[in-house]
Amino acid sequence: MPAPERLPAPGVTDTGELEELLAKGELTVIGRIREASNAVLLCSVTYGGVSADCVYKPVKGERPLWDFPDGNLARREVAAYLISEATGWGLVPATVLRDGPYGEGMVQRWIEAEQPDEDSPLGALLGLVDGEEAGEGWKAVALAEVGEGRTALLVHADDPRLRRLAVLDAVINNGDRKGGHLLPAPDGRLYGIDHGVTFHAEDKLRTLLWGWAGEPLTDEAREVLAALAAGLAEGAPLATRLAELITPVELAAVRDRVADLLRAGTHPRPSGQWPSIPWPPV
Repeated sequence: MPAPERLPAPGVTDTGELEELLAKGELTVIGRIREASNAVLLCSVTYGGVSADCVYKPVKGERPLWDFPDGNLARREVAAYLISEATGWGLVPATVLRDGPYGEGMVQRWIEAEQPDEDSPLGALLGLVDGEEAGEGWKAVALAEVGEGRTALLVHADDPRLRRLAVLDAVINNGDRKGGHLLPAPDGRLYGIDHGVTFHAEDKLRTLLWGWAGEPLTDEAREVLAALAAGLAEGAPLATRLAELITPVELAAVRDRVADLLRAGTHPRPSGQWPSIPWPPV
């Protein structure tokens, strides 16, 4: 039997075909990613003579959280993918909900991220600088302790891909946007991963991408949010699919957040009622 064809790089393959592969393909566990807080299994998936690497997060491997119901982080990851696709920005790798070797779970396309070089251990998107000015091409986030009583300014790149992701995070109420969840791909695209802690009805936004806080949204972002508002209307296909993944209260909160963003016309600021930066940040 000939070896299955390896799937082209993300962004090249048709999204529908990729979702079908992830949803219907045979999952084979390769190993476990032990750095993750929940069970995360690296797998290969094969269907119709095509094969790709993917991540499988079984519901059984989810650790309970005090502020989220048990056993539904996988569904929130799929919901985040649906919102990302609705924006047209393609910021979340293809993600489906399906049965696997250890029961129901989230299966997501594996992204082979570019590795940072020795001179830039945080990568090209994040950095630490001395002083109180971010510098050209960078946005200030917060002062960070770097040891021996020293502080440095945590910054992120003034990158349109990151800015789109900041808007997406505001919509899905992402409570855990760490640096390690940013995956720049060799083809120039940027992906965000790990969206289990999202869609809470209360404000839980915690992110490293506060550099645009209070600044006007781009024209592109306003157009995307307006289209998203229409897609979230009662009975619309997107709203119907989301209703299968999150609660009615949480879906109503998504609609409210989109409406609030459009009304304000600016990127949100930290609320002050919840830690604004996740820990550890990277």
